[in-house]
Amino acid sequence: MSCQLEYQAADDLLSGRVVVVTGAGDGIGRAAALSYAAHGATVILLGRTISKLEAVYDEIEQSGGPQPAIYPLDLEGATWSDYETMADRLRETFGRLDGLLHNAGILGRITPVQGYNPQLWEQVMKINFQGPLMMTQALLGLMSASDDASIIFTSSSVGRKGRAFWGAYATSKFATEGLMQILADELENTTTIRVNTLNPGATRTAMRKAAFPAEDPNSLRTPDEIMPTYLYLMGPDSRGVTGQAFNAQPPKL
Repeated sequence: MSCQLEYQAADDLLSGRVVVVTGAGDGIGRAAALSYAAHGATVILLGRTISKLEAVYDEIEQSGGPQPAIYPLDLEGATWSDYETMADRLRETFGRLDGLLHNAGILGRITPVQGYNPQLWEQVMKINFQGPLMMTQALLGLMSASDDASIIFTSSSVGRKGRAFWGAYATSKFATEGLMQILADELENTTTIRVNTLNPGATRTAMRKAAFPAEDPNSLRTPDEIMPTYLYLMGPDSRGVTGQAFNAQPPKL
């Protein structure tokens, strides 16, 4: 799908909605959490570094957004029981879930498959794919209680066309694209839950710097500048749009 760079979100686009953002402590996750809160959402800030989540929490409160919540969780070590507990706690506190942005992820290494460390490969798959899969499974019941729920999986250009040396990261994103298509097909006619992938593209983040250390970061869009598509997919204007692969900006590779 073409990007929604020109999308203009209404100020109250997400008013009354409860949204989980993973990897909310910095980068794109932080920008999304702040943007969702600015448009009226109660944001559940999920991540592994509490101090970073607390900083985002404070920013939301200082800007006058709805009071957020902090949910510390390390996707690498989380078990099915942890995700069930998460669902139970969110159900007790909020009763439903209207949005889920799977943003957390790690790069691993840019290296040939032949020499890729098996433990690192497993770590990348756990954080980038298996964790989001289990979280989604656990939270689908809560999302079914919403009148208009959206799941956004973070993808990548290398998860849509394979490229040499991208190894586990690309594999995790190919798996994510497949999961999105399966879920969208399963849920389309029986629920109000829509499921899409979103490739943020070349954005000024720590992960991008690690992958392309020689690149001038000032030539890249900031996380704040790619938020229109994140808002479009999370809000009611994308109702009925499901099973699609979106880009947050034109490709730059």
